[in-house]
Amino acid sequence: MVRRKPLVVVTRKLPDSVETRMRELFDARLNIDDVPMDQAALVEAVKMADVLVPTVTDRIDTAVLSQAGENLRLIASFSNGVDHIDVASALNRGITVTNTPGVLTEDTADMTMALILSVPRRLAEGAQVMIADKEEWAGWSPIWMLGRRIWGKRLGIIGMGRIGQAVARRAKAFGLQIHYHNRRRLNSGIEEMLDATYWDSLDQMLARMDIVSVNCPHTPATYHLLSARRLKLLKPDAYVVNTARGEVIDENALTRLLEAGEIAGAGLDVFEHEPAVNPKLIRLARQGKVVLLPHLGSATLEGRVDMGEKVIVNIKTFMDGHRPPDRVLPAML
Repeated sequence: MVRRKPLVVVTRKLPDSVETRMRELFDARLNIDDVPMDQAALVEAVKMADVLVPTVTDRIDTAVLSQAGENLRLIASFSNGVDHIDVASALNRGITVTNTPGVLTEDTADMTMALILSVPRRLAEGAQVMIADKEEWAGWSPIWMLGRRIWGKRLGIIGMGRIGQAVARRAKAFGLQIHYHNRRRLNSGIEEMLDATYWDSLDQMLARMDIVSVNCPHTPATYHLLSARRLKLLKPDAYVVNTARGEVIDENALTRLLEAGEIAGAGLDVFEHEPAVNPKLIRLARQGKVVLLPHLGSATLEGRVDMGEKVIVNIKTFMDGHRPPDRVLPAML
């Protein structure tokens, strides 16, 4: 008797090699046109699927999960974070949730470092000058387009997991002094290797940093972790970089402080209401105070293929009756 292949519904277009392997192993329903699914389409998907493969842009909340069919037993998310999934509701319904941790670490850390360099050194502004129709570059000048040196500055990392530590390794090579705030202090060996200073108080760290990098996940505990009150603790010549989740920062408060010149600048790859971007942030970007990127932190072909391979391993392991390697547990949230 031929065993039925599990019905796997994939919500977005994935790299061709990943989709081909999924078709070989599973009864895979692919989204070839890459049109994001609305809630109605997601409901239809959870009604029919044995396995759902969503991405960070798919809101798998209680309203969707409440209509899941009896066959849905696994949500294998194509993502590192799982804040787009109501994990508690899924687990209560006997649905296992997995993610793709680890494979995005180096790519996201590279992008974080790129923004740490780009904002103080005004790289985006300079690039625009070179291609602007109405402004011709007149050549080198000793006082034109002056930025700020990053060597010797203090970098405060919020969230010292895999990505935070990878950022610290890069930043140390650029001569930055490494400081961090984390739920748990790192062991002394890692601190020594990174030459990192731990701050139990986030408030005290923020008040002393030249650059702040957000590298923590979005959870109920980290929503607006950088609140209006905390953002006001930053020095007027400080910069904020965020490649984690937009919801960690009170974006309206950040925008107000940037407009008032109470924070020197920001580099943002994520936004609180993605894909919508605050028009005031766009205006600030045109003024050179902010560098905005369209959520490119993990956007490498290698990274996305690695994510897809992790999804496949999680599905295959689960369907073979074993515990998938990347299960998301309540204690992790």
